[in-house]
Formats: sequence, C-alpha cells, structure tokens
Amino acid sequence: MLKAKNMHKAGFVNIVGNPNVGKSTLMNQLVGERISIATFKAQTTRHRIMGIVNTDDMQIVFSDTPGVLKPNYKLQESMLAFSESALQDADVLLYVTDVVETPEKNMDFLEKVQKMTIPVLLLINKIDMTPPSLPQGEEPRKSGKNTHSSEGQGEVLATIVEKWHALLPNAEILPISAKNKFGVDMLLKRIKELLPDSPPFFDKDQLTDKPARFFVSEIIREKILLYYDKEIPYSVEVRVERFKETEKNIHINAIIYVERDSQKGIIIGHQGMALKKVSTEARKALEKFFDKPIFLETFVKVDKDWRSSDKELNIFGYNLD
Repeated sequence: MLKAKNMHKAGFVNIVGNPNVGKSTLMNQLVGERISIATFKAQTTRHRIMGIVNTDDMQIVFSDTPGVLKPNYKLQESMLAFSESALQDADVLLYVTDVVETPEKNMDFLEKVQKMTIPVLLLINKIDMTPPSLPQGEEPRKSGKNTHSSEGQGEVLATIVEKWHALLPNAEILPISAKNKFGVDMLLKRIKELLPDSPPFFDKDQLTDKPARFFVSEIIREKILLYYDKEIPYSVEVRVERFKETEKNIHINAIIYVERDSQKGIIIGHQGMALKKVSTEARKALEKFFDKPIFLETFVKVDKDWRSSDKELNIFGYNLD
C-alpha cells in the first residue's frame, strides 16, 4: 500500500490538428499560463512548444504544435515535421477539431493517427459555435440525447460526433469549448487517468522547455499578427539579439526580419508610427509576462527568402535536431 501511495505519474500529452481549430487556446487553458500564441489567424504556431504542469505526484508535459497543412515552402515543411514528431513520442494524443471543420480534411495525417496504439482523445472544440442545422442535403443523425442547449444544435453535434467516430473508432470523443473553458476540467481529469506511472522528465519548477528569448520573439510576432494584414505576418520572423536581465528590469533588442523592402516599409509605417505601436504593445505584454519593467528596442531588416533557406531556418530554430 505504501508503494502505491508514493507512485508518480508523468507523460507527454501532444496536441495536434489542422490550423485554426483552437490548439493554442486549449494549450494555454490546460497549462494555466500564456505559453502559446493564440490569435484569430491560421498558421500562428510555428514551433512545437512545451508547457509543463506539475503536482506532487504528477507531471504532464503538454506540446502545442503547428496546424497540419500541405507545405508550400521549407518553413511549412518544418512546421509539418513538428506536428508529425508529436505522433512519435506521445503518451496521450489530443486531436483537436471543431464544429465547422470537414472531418476528411488532411486525411494523410489522419491516417497516421488512425494507426496509433496510444490513447487518443478527439476534442470537438468551439461547441458554442455549433451551427443550428446541417448543410443542405445532409440528414441529421439523432443521438436520442441532446448535447447542447438547442435541440437543432444538439442534433448537429451528434452528427459530427458520429462522423468522427467512423474515422477514429478507437478515440474517445469529448466536445469542448477551450475559449469558454467548457469541458477543460473534465479533459484534464481524463488525461490524469491515462498518464503512465513514471518519474518526472523535467524539474518540478520548470514551466516550459523554451528559453526566455523564445517568448520575447513570440510575443512580438503575436503583435505583428494582430496589427498587420495579408501576407505581412507570414513573411515575418523575430530574433532577439540582446536579452539582459537585472533584478530590476530587462533590456531587450529584437530584430524583425521580412522578405522584401516593401514589407519593411509597411512594418515601420509612416514616420515609424506602425513599428512604435507594435513595440509599445509588445513591451506591455512582455512586462506582464516577466513581471518586470522592459526596455525594448526593435529594428527591421530584410532577409530575402528566409522561409525557403535551410541555413536561415536553422538559425531561427526550425529544425528537429
């Protein structure tokens, strides 16, 4: 009895799915910290980001991954590789979809999930946005039990569940709303039940596997995602050149890389006002993240075709070595 009482659980719980289904929002809810960028734009997450939850008898290592897509250039190839790597070392897999996504999307990746022997939890996210009726010509499959406040929405959700059950018959299906925290506590409870017995993989006071500089670049990139349109956010990368922390404050120099001179002009804006706005918002977010005053200097440089250069992608950390 004494041995069972002292047993420790630990494992890797990896979050995968297509772009814009709410993976990063879910990650932040599960970890309880703002680890991953979560915006309304697709392809926000570019790296595999770990967030670690610790208790006295448990350690959950969550991984947020880029949305699964068919790559058009080397950066997207690296992003897909991060997602596929999450299938190889998971103890529990969270496959996230939502109420409007077509289940057959990206079947190549889904077929790999079908072959997995570890526990798979299929999370149907954004159930608060469930359509009131199915697309024209599609018949609802009534479950006999409403799963939402509206009868019509309940029938739609039941039909979505059945479609996914046909594709992933061995997966447990849980409807959730990560944004509204609906079902997240139940999900966390189920994850705890599925974790294997194991000593911790990381120090108990560790929150993530990423260094401070990584979160600086992510926060600056998030503000660019929010304040610029069209191709600008997807042509941008951020590198922290200087991160000097003292007891009282942190001094940061960061370079925003773009692919073309025209993009540089857009980032800077008239009389530098656009860059000033982004830098101010980033500084406020960084002060909240680090709980210290931040002195932030940002510069903009052109690095043509960095998204297609192996050398540059390695420098920016897009490798699996």
